[in-house]
Amino acid sequence: MKTLVTGGAGFIGSHLTDALLAGGDEVTVYDNLSTGRLSNLDSALAAGVDLVEGDILDRDLLERVMQSVRPDTVFHLAAQGEVQRSIEQPAFDATVNVVGTINLIEASREAGVGRFVFASTGGAIYGEGSRINLPATESEETAPLCQYGLSKRACEMYLDLYRRLCMFNSVALRFANVYGPRQTPKGEAGAVAIFGELLLAGQNPTVFGDGTQTRDFVYIDDLIEAILTASRTDVEGPINLGSGQETSILDLLGPPGNENAAQWRDHCRQRLALTTRRKPVPGDLLVLAEPLTFTDGQSERSFRVVQSGRKTILRRVSDGVGVKISKLMSRAWTIVPPPAAPSVS
Repeated sequence: MKTLVTGGAGFIGSHLTDALLAGGDEVTVYDNLSTGRLSNLDSALAAGVDLVEGDILDRDLLERVMQSVRPDTVFHLAAQGEVQRSIEQPAFDATVNVVGTINLIEASREAGVGRFVFASTGGAIYGEGSRINLPATESEETAPLCQYGLSKRACEMYLDLYRRLCMFNSVALRFANVYGPRQTPKGEAGAVAIFGELLLAGQNPTVFGDGTQTRDFVYIDDLIEAILTASRTDVEGPINLGSGQETSILDLLGPPGNENAAQWRDHCRQRLALTTRRKPVPGDLLVLAEPLTFTDGQSERSFRVVQSGRKTILRRVSDGVGVKISKLMSRAWTIVPPPAAPSVS
């Protein structure tokens, strides 16, 4: 069978490429290498995979490649995948994710592709997890809180349209938080990769909020098996791919009851998680169970942190009056350092 994988040099795409090769497929990888790495394809290229360095926005090249390869199945993983960038550059996000996907759908339809598998997103497409029953089912209402989630949802809707109008055989797979080998700990990588790099370097991970927020983490091999299974059936509509289990961020540092994880939980509940982002990002959590103390060097004032949507304010413990953090900072008040984090062993 002939298959084409867009984004095949990336973390997930390269594992999928290896699995397709192992199954005897003739594989073509289409990737602009903007975030993917050639090193991820070392074994695949040695085994005969064809690599086309191209962009899904280059419609002419995409159409020529599709007409030349004429794959039976297309796996579409190429995307603009950074939430923060989608917020700061929504037009760019929509162009890459929506227009690029439409280009590929059209090229696939004209080339007679038999099955189109689209990599969507689980977390970003449902929005705030507190409003739904977890684990989420496909029947849950989608309510993206960022442009990235919205662009992925738009692609799902285009696939549904082409399915109804053109009998285009496709499936959208909503990935949970994937982890495993080749995942880079840079940028907006998953917590597993980020924590792993820091712990291996003997450094302490920073946990935003109290760390009790949960995610669905799925191992790369399990995800690839699910992708392949979906590609071999005629099932339609969006499908959630994950473990179906909630894992808190703190539990990544150790199982519940682990002394080290318990120390981190206590520490994080006594500190304010300050980020260096210019703007709040959906999913950021600012929580402080204990009062936050400010000092001007002579006296101290205690406040509780209150968050409402994207706005975070301080309320004086003494009378409950709200005060903006920027106002305190402008008057040279500084935060009294929180307790030191426990060392990670």
